[in-house]
Amino acid sequence: MCGIVGYLGDRDAYPILIKGLRRLEYRGYDSAGVALLNADGDLNVYKTKGKVSDLENYCAEKDITGTIGIAHTRWATHGEPSSRNAHPHYSESKNLAIIHNGIIENYADLKKKLQEKGIAFRSDTDTEVLVQFVEYVMQRKSVDLLTAVQLVLHEVIGAYAIAIVDKNDPNTIVAARKQSPLVVGIGENEFFLGSDASPIIEYTDRVVYLDDGNIAVMRRGEDLQVVNMYNVKLSPEVKTVDISLGQIEKGGYPHFMLKEIFEQPECLTNCMRGRINVEADNVTLSAVIDYKEQLRAAERIVIVACGTSWHAGLIGKQLIENFCRIPVEVEYASEFRYRNPVVTDKDVVIAISQSGETADTLAAVQLAKERGAFIYGICNAIGSSIPRATNTGSYIHVGPEIGVASTKAFTGQVTVLVMLALALGKERGTVAPADYAKVVKELAAMPEKIEEVLKVNDRVKDLSRTFTYARNFLYLGRGFSYPVALEGALKLKEISYIHAEGYPAAEMKHGPIALIDSDMPVVVIATHNAMYEKVLSNIQEIKARKGRVIALVSKGDDTISKIADEVIELPDTLECLEPLIASIPLQLMAYHIAVCKGKNVDQPRNLAKSVTVE
Repeated sequence: MCGIVGYLGDRDAYPILIKGLRRLEYRGYDSAGVALLNADGDLNVYKTKGKVSDLENYCAEKDITGTIGIAHTRWATHGEPSSRNAHPHYSESKNLAIIHNGIIENYADLKKKLQEKGIAFRSDTDTEVLVQFVEYVMQRKSVDLLTAVQLVLHEVIGAYAIAIVDKNDPNTIVAARKQSPLVVGIGENEFFLGSDASPIIEYTDRVVYLDDGNIAVMRRGEDLQVVNMYNVKLSPEVKTVDISLGQIEKGGYPHFMLKEIFEQPECLTNCMRGRINVEADNVTLSAVIDYKEQLRAAERIVIVACGTSWHAGLIGKQLIENFCRIPVEVEYASEFRYRNPVVTDKDVVIAISQSGETADTLAAVQLAKERGAFIYGICNAIGSSIPRATNTGSYIHVGPEIGVASTKAFTGQVTVLVMLALALGKERGTVAPADYAKVVKELAAMPEKIEEVLKVNDRVKDLSRTFTYARNFLYLGRGFSYPVALEGALKLKEISYIHAEGYPAAEMKHGPIALIDSDMPVVVIATHNAMYEKVLSNIQEIKARKGRVIALVSKGDDTISKIADEVIELPDTLECLEPLIASIPLQLMAYHIAVCKGKNVDQPRNLAKSVTVE
């Protein structure tokens, strides 16, 4: 959530900053702004409530010259969405301007102390406290910007990624991070700044991912300087970004979400590349090879995650318990970190996060590490905070996910969890060789089967028009399909704003059945598996109460197809791999219903792609 962009070099900064903000629109935001230092020494701040396009309109008649600048898209935390609360924020003298992602937890105390010193505030934000504090320290102690930032950050409690420019030092940007991502791009005599690499990759593939406590100093004509809060010089690792520009553009699709749904066959191929051999009879995960003793010795596995990643974790629990015979608990990271959990050095904690920056999941990782657990990360964003904080892990390698509602990251996470369960089960000797070979072969065939599932898109699009009227949906599944029901309901809620709930099908009669009437659509995952007959009974109970059933069935099913109102056929697969197939039509249905309702599919209200605050 929130987006940071910065530029310092010889080019006009404004076009680069605006294009960068557009690249970050997927993160979710409610206002946007830019600060530019021009050749006359003026520090101009322009900001407005609304979209980046509103900011462009606002700047149309303004002075947008300058070769150094910072820009921001804000997702409101402190203070309502408005121009006065949008970033950048001036200091009282207007000599400094700041942009900030994160939350300053002790901002109220700091603000009160500054107000007692006679400093007046223009906004309701925690961010303005930082820039006012920095200027106060600069004036009181007669120090430069870098020193003032270091002194102020010693007093700050919370999470932040910040960038500051100083009217009196027009060739410098100072940036710092703690628990909120920040990337510096290094070009030829120029620097770029971003909250992720997407605003940078058009200009350079050489980046530095700042670690917690790092402060970057970008000065015109000098090499990048990175120090810590104690002014100790650091030697940052310059990495090469392997994201292409095409990966973060729509490629002819009307929305990123639809593009990313249709990318899943290729994404899962990339996810498995180098991990499943050509003969499709063996899985190799380097993390399991390198740390097999720690993983084999685990007495318990705890999966921590949020949202869609939590649903993937529920599937992972069944996979790991089935193939590895290790007890698994799945925890919401936000609850895990606050309930004084029992964690020991005999536990393995698996942290799942698409962005690798989810604040609650990162805090859960840090808590588990302090208590001696071995930490395994499953993330998509290379170089993000969670992979750097874990002992080992696996990237899902599905490419940048721009749509706020996760699609390809979910199936990528499930795919990695399947491979992890198989590889660890083989190391532990707890999976029968015949079962192992069967699952590996079927997993390798999954991209082709998803291609087949995607052919139902037109069918789903047509039936989605029928259900735009609905105010509530119920999603039901059993076993491996229960988390898919939860995920399907979440997708619909996120982008169509229709209330939806996912339930184990057998639990319907323990309460939710009271809701069922002729206006209640019920989506049932009813493929041929061990619990087919049980789910069939649940469907009959729904129909007896005049509920409208949309059933996901195995191809050729001639029983449920006679009962359900709508049927979507899926190719056969192993029960443990059904989530990879069954989730696709549910993603498509959520998408098409939202489009029919005229909703902003890629940027649903109140949501952010990367939740970097609690």
